[in-house]
Amino acid sequence: MTGTTYPELAAAQACLRLLHTARAALSEPVAPGAALLLAGPIAEADEALRKAGLAGNEAALLDRVYDLSPLPAPRAERLR
Repeated sequence: MTGTTYPELAAAQACLRLLHTARAALSEPVAPGAALLLAGPIAEADEALRKAGLAGNEAALLDRVYDLSPLPAPRAERLR
């Protein structure tokens, strides 16, 4: 990781958990009350973003998210 602090890492991880929870909760067929499952992960992500100073700074947040895993290989390299 390139200069990612612990609070930034925690915020990126919380946002990824929210993304995965949203995908699972809102996938077809959507169960009644599925959106209620997002309340906890949303609150966790909001708090982590605030603590990391990333609230409202999507560009910096995405940089931290990308630090969590390597970028996919360019298409030409995947075809080899």
